[in-house]
Amino acid sequence: MLVVSQQDMDPRKLFVDNRLLGACVYCGGLPDTRDHVPSRVLLDEPFPENLPVANCCEACNAGFSLDEQYLACFIDCVISGSTSPDDVERAKVARILTETPSIAARIAASETKSPDGQQIWQPEVDRVHNVILKLARGHAAYELSVLEQLDEPQSISAVPVVTLDPNAVEQFLSPQDTAFWPEIGSRACKQFTGADRWQVLQPGRYQYLVTQADGLVVRILLSDYLACEVRW
Repeated sequence: MLVVSQQDMDPRKLFVDNRLLGACVYCGGLPDTRDHVPSRVLLDEPFPENLPVANCCEACNAGFSLDEQYLACFIDCVISGSTSPDDVERAKVARILTETPSIAARIAASETKSPDGQQIWQPEVDRVHNVILKLARGHAAYELSVLEQLDEPQSISAVPVVTLDPNAVEQFLSPQDTAFWPEIGSRACKQFTGADRWQVLQPGRYQYLVTQADGLVVRILLSDYLACEVRW
């Protein structure tokens, strides 16, 4: 049974099926805290007022922090073409690189040159996928009040937009055909428009889409640079 109250209309509050209240949205364990989805390291200040939150356990809440820091820094370093705190765009990333030089060194070690002198950055794919899956699980739980996201996904991808051809970019950004009927009172039902369902948390920094048009699919666009998709 879905619990709906006036307080639930606040997007900063949990808005979930009773079945989800007793489980961490990331691992299914006992939830004893809440987590911002996405982590604020992926956003700039001032933070959005409608930043989603999800039930989770303490271990998951703390367990992704280093990988999230790494991903936030890696993206900005690649965009800037440098690991120097003076060169990156985001003040938050500059601060992390300054305070944690081991991250800067690790990212710098992943940069090589192509035969024609172009920079090539090789991310730590496991760490990237770990963050993307975590984010996708949180968004799926928040938007659809489902437990399917606890299963292992069929696929995880994270691809720079600049490497995609125009058709692939259009397909990634295009609204999804509505093939599911949202539960009455669910967040998905209240946000349903039959058209574009991308949720823009911070323009140019973070947006996501959750759909069940073709299985459970979550797409995330980070810094208008990294196109991510998790599919169940």
